[in-house]
Amino acid sequence: MNPQLTSDLQGAVWHTSSYSNNGAGCVERGQLLSGRQGVRDTKDRARGTLFFAAGPWQQFVTAVRDGGIA
Repeated sequence: MNPQLTSDLQGAVWHTSSYSNNGAGCVERGQLLSGRQGVRDTKDRARGTLFFAAGPWQQFVTAVRDGGIA
């Protein structure tokens, strides 16, 4: 893994989605030190993390909130 990404993950603050249903479909979002967002499976963190720049992440969140993505 890229050392810079590893460093970001070590300082990340993670939050489990409020839409997670008793552990069956848990997703976590992490605010990384670089300003990027990380997304990972709560049940299997070793599978890796998806990384998003702040702008594209905010566009995604806005689209979901506005009903553009189900």
